[in-house]
Amino acid sequence: MRGPERILVIKFSALGDFVLALPAFARIRAAHPGARVTLLTTPPFETLARASPYFDEVRTDGRPNGPGAWLRLARQLRCAAFDRVYDLQTNDRTNLLFQALRPGPPPWSGTAFGCSLPHRNRDRASMHPLERQAEQLRDAGIWPDAPVAPLSAPGPDLSWIVARQPQPRSERPTALLAPGSSARHPRKRWPAAFYARLAAGLEARGFAVVVVGGIQESSIARAIQRQAPRARDLTGRTDFAQIAALGARAALAVGNDTGPIHLIAAAGAPTLVLFSSASSPALNAPRGRVAVLQAADLAELSADKVLTAALALAAPP
Repeated sequence: MRGPERILVIKFSALGDFVLALPAFARIRAAHPGARVTLLTTPPFETLARASPYFDEVRTDGRPNGPGAWLRLARQLRCAAFDRVYDLQTNDRTNLLFQALRPGPPPWSGTAFGCSLPHRNRDRASMHPLERQAEQLRDAGIWPDAPVAPLSAPGPDLSWIVARQPQPRSERPTALLAPGSSARHPRKRWPAAFYARLAAGLEARGFAVVVVGGIQESSIARAIQRQAPRARDLTGRTDFAQIAALGARAALAVGNDTGPIHLIAAAGAPTLVLFSSASSPALNAPRGRVAVLQAADLAELSADKVLTAALALAAPP
């Protein structure tokens, strides 16, 4: 006799996209309460995925190198005999993976050519990921009342991760700064000198400034500290769970369109996100207590303007 239903979820993209997929993960888990749910992802998201309540197994070989490795992955997935696949990545690679499972691929939710549970909306690329994935799961039959109108979907729930993290008290309200972005998208970065002026202004108004991001943002943190000497540099020193915990107790966060700012906003911090013309708030902004400032070139946004907007958004002490 066969065991529980076997479900595969595919998501291996950047941190912000992974965070925005959390509501879909939760809905899939709720729709298959007795199933064994496996996530196919990549190594950066293994710890976060394993800590979540959504998966029984996490595979991190979602982007194998070379045709031979892809064929091995396809053989392994075929042998696993999944009863259903939810492809939340929906790109050329996952389409190829679906085709490699022929003949007789499992019921597949996504956009792969010939899949049995297609997301048919031709305008899906112009939808925010929260509504797009909700609509995909509605079309797959597991979310009949999915919030699909623009701005209707609530943000991710990170209570399960925040509850596991220590919540030390601070004498001063904390302002988180996330000044980084992918090296491939320098236009998404507000200038480091402006972050330094912002930090100095926040310190002068009683905030404890904390800089978060990857180790590659350490030089920006040092530039900030030259003008805001009490600022704390945590770049390269926090995992995703710790960033979420910081967001849960922050009075304010300011950052570029980058993955950590999605974690921070999802954890509950009042969050000001700075967008250039390199990305669209309608398609990429976090949800929650979020405000957006946008300029074609982020150098056009003065530190004074960002400070004013940030102070208006900040939670009262």
